Amino acid sequence: MDKRVVPDLDLDYVRSRFPALTDGWAYFDNAGGSQVLGTVIDRIANYMRTSPIQLGATYAKSELASRRQHEATEAIAELLNVRDPHEIVFGPSATALFGRLARALRPLLRAGDEVIVTNLDHEANIGAWRRLTEFGIRIREWKVRPETFNLHIDDLAALLTNRTRLVCFTQASNVVGSVMPVAEIARLAHEAGADVCVDGVACAAHRAVDVQASDIDYYVFSAYKVYGPHLGVLYGKHDKLLALANLNHEFFASDALPYKLQPGGAPYELVYGAGAIRDYYRDLGIRLGVPQQAALRDHLHAVESAFHAHENELTARLLDFLGGRPDIRIVGNTRACEDRLPTVSFVVAGRDSATIPPRLDPQRVAVRYGHFYAKRLIDALGLAAQNGVVRVSMAHYNTIAEVDRLIAGLESVLT
Repeated sequence: MDKRVVPDLDLDYVRSRFPALTDGWAYFDNAGGSQVLGTVIDRIANYMRTSPIQLGATYAKSELASRRQHEATEAIAELLNVRDPHEIVFGPSATALFGRLARALRPLLRAGDEVIVTNLDHEANIGAWRRLTEFGIRIREWKVRPETFNLHIDDLAALLTNRTRLVCFTQASNVVGSVMPVAEIARLAHEAGADVCVDGVACAAHRAVDVQASDIDYYVFSAYKVYGPHLGVLYGKHDKLLALANLNHEFFASDALPYKLQPGGAPYELVYGAGAIRDYYRDLGIRLGVPQQAALRDHLHAVESAFHAHENELTARLLDFLGGRPDIRIVGNTRACEDRLPTVSFVVAGRDSATIPPRLDPQRVAVRYGHFYAKRLIDALGLAAQNGVVRVSMAHYNTIAEVDRLIAGLESVLT
């Protein structure tokens, strides 16, 4: 991307929107959970103060609560380019929603049907499907090539058969940071007669999501990794959701969307809080020169470009340091590029990964080690005995100065 034609983010303004960034820490664990917008926090508090009411009644407070839920759901739908808010299902986490989706889809599958999963994904989009083997469903695995740390479409093509019903994969790895060509994969799967289920958790904070353009059947992300509350979001095409089994009380009809897939209801205050995420993107879009009245897609694309340019600068700075040390192995692409997130994992020769992050804590630099629930990937790369990788996951509100603090800290730790 040519940074000369991309307006710079006003980082002082951006950082002012996140209350926790005033505490002196440099947060590099954003793939595990981003910082939360002040407007999200305010909306949650306001909801609990003024409309902590059951929905669906005729009195004014209940009508207010219902209206707020509808408006917030529309905001989340608009972020994903979802045309019908009834195609949005909320849950406590992405893991819980993948589990619900697998249970609701199971009655539509027959013994001998095949589901393709990867060994790159977070376990949420693997384990839920592997549990279907007890019903005679065959699981086929799309494997990472260790030499590239990535999935290759040719390998997927070889796995597809006339019994393939579903292809499950991640939009971007939460360990190696690689971004997958979702639309291309979806097209290949659909040509084989299969649906696709995409884990967008690691990617949604860095790329504009468009489920229409990518022709995704099911898409899941976590609002708490996109500057919001601890809330999972599932999108499904309307006809696909209608066909799913009811997971709620038995009297719910098959067209009771999203309620048949939300047993116990949604966490209403969190849904309302998450609605502020859309407003943040629109606000940034205006500051980047997009007309206020322009479509949200225009704001999202401008913000995506600005995020990507800034995050690439952060990533390049860190990769240059890591790549210059003979004792460090970068697990993933060694350069900042279009199809790489600002999520950088590495291992140090002769060092247990678990020993490194704690030594950065006194310097108030927050990084993490482990397998990050992509345990199958860590096993495939032979890194389990080393306690996985050290992961630095950056976001658009991080600064070059913070990356330099991290580098200085690593230099002292690794001396």
